[in-house]
Amino acid sequence: MIKFYFSPAPNPAKVGLMLEEAGLAYEAIPVDTRKGEQHAAAFLALNPNGKVPVIVDGDAVVFDSNAILLYLAEKTGQFLPANTPALKGQLYSWLMFVATGIGPYSGQYVHFNHFAPAPKDYAIERYKFEAERHWNILNDHLGAHEYMVGDSYTIADMAVFGWGRPVAFIVGEHGWDKFPHVKRLFDWISARPAVERLNTRLAQFTFKAEMDDVAKAAMFPSMAKAA
Repeated sequence: MIKFYFSPAPNPAKVGLMLEEAGLAYEAIPVDTRKGEQHAAAFLALNPNGKVPVIVDGDAVVFDSNAILLYLAEKTGQFLPANTPALKGQLYSWLMFVATGIGPYSGQYVHFNHFAPAPKDYAIERYKFEAERHWNILNDHLGAHEYMVGDSYTIADMAVFGWGRPVAFIVGEHGWDKFPHVKRLFDWISARPAVERLNTRLAQFTFKAEMDDVAKAAMFPSMAKAA
């Protein structure tokens, strides 16, 4: 059985969705990042970068959410586009676009906008601009295509779904108004039975809610070091 180490964050949501969509048996193992559990030696032995998600599948340990999506898709043969060079190129490109663009810029905007100490005006403006620029690229693409790749639902759509969950927190209360085509895909995925199963399964776990000094030190060690 696959072990799925997760937290209530965008990247684990992608992997949880894929596990449910593919019908794979898995054990959900919570990692409370606001308590610093990602820094425990046992977890670092799985992912030396100290980030969730991670899966353990027999002898295979896979970290980075998009690497896990690719691993599971190849393992099961599900949620991949047709095996042509053109579609494979699109799949890899959009997966990496989410991994290197949507995720980092959205995450940094959230960090500086909500948690970083002053002065931070330039950082907020920079990451707001870049986060929205990347989301607009997705929105334009989905304005012309039903799915991210080809004419079927793939792991590229799941990658977008994971980061769609916190859009209002990332770019503001009315964030979805700016990206209607992304919202169309997000709403379609959100209505799928796999999402309902995932939400029900993970709701049994409780995570630290407070973003207090302990949580900030665990999640943003550079801030604690600077202080």
